[in-house]
Amino acid sequence: MNRGRAHFLLYGFLTLLAAALVVTLTIPKDENPPSGNGVSSAPDTQQWRQDAILPIPRPAEQDILSGKAQLGEKLFNDPQLSADGTVSCANCHALANGGDDGLRFSRGVGNATGVVNAPTVFNSVFNFRQFWDGRAASLAEQIAGPLLDPSEMASSWAIAIRRVKENTAYRGDFQHEYGGEISERTITDALVNFEASLLTPNAPFDRFLNGDTTAIDNETQEGFRRFTDYGCISCHQGIGVGGNFFQRFGIMGDYFADRGSITKADLGRYNITKREEDRYVFKVPSLRNVAVTAPYFHDGSAATLDEAIDIMGRYQLGRTLSQEDRRHISAFLKSLTGEYRGEPLQP
Repeated sequence: MNRGRAHFLLYGFLTLLAAALVVTLTIPKDENPPSGNGVSSAPDTQQWRQDAILPIPRPAEQDILSGKAQLGEKLFNDPQLSADGTVSCANCHALANGGDDGLRFSRGVGNATGVVNAPTVFNSVFNFRQFWDGRAASLAEQIAGPLLDPSEMASSWAIAIRRVKENTAYRGDFQHEYGGEISERTITDALVNFEASLLTPNAPFDRFLNGDTTAIDNETQEGFRRFTDYGCISCHQGIGVGGNFFQRFGIMGDYFADRGSITKADLGRYNITKREEDRYVFKVPSLRNVAVTAPYFHDGSAATLDEAIDIMGRYQLGRTLSQEDRRHISAFLKSLTGEYRGEPLQP
């Protein structure tokens, strides 16, 4: 048995063991789960939130963006930073629609097509790394990726800096926030300040965790129980419900052999480290707002949430999830849809 396969068999065992421990520690068992859509039999929310999922803090109503974040918002929406002035960050990360673009692969300058599905930009500040392959350790490191990528904005720092300097309004903003310095450092800092503000609090499940037992119905509660019991939560937990470590796509089955037509992008973390054990390894995606960010996975291959749940069951858990399982788990995942600027996100 080669080193890489042995590594992931062991990791798979530890993953399932971790799932069992989470179930034992955090989820009260109910021998007679409630039926219908009422909430009178809701389990104790204090026990439910001990280890599994943390709610996103809801900012005070009077909180407003800092001056740097407001400047970053302008830059985020400005196509002039791209090579031909046609593509902005917001093209691939529409903030009114889940923080992504709803495409399997995004379109960049000159109608160039990307090679991985664009993830949502919402709550990305909680990710332990950025990009599917984790090549950026921070939001600041991530900024240059789309700007310089030939299939995205196809630009350069020289172009971006020149265009910003030519804009009278920008010159005033940078004078106020950075003493007039317009550079790679200050443009990056402004964008990071804005992206760090892109939080989506007040999801129904967060309200439930915070003590509102009427925020979710029994079907959603049962969906979370199955999500936990089946082991999904071993990879998707914490404030981001994922996004906090790497995992192989295909622990319990060979997803890529079954799908076929393997591309370089499918190699995932291996493209960065060149270690065999990192082949097909990706950052675990956050499930925050997952119901409004189809299609799914790095390859955008799952068009619907139900399909994504089915694939995860087969290739990550080694089990076939029934239609009822998928319906309940889907209800739970839909309860993770939060609000941006006081409005629920839309697909």
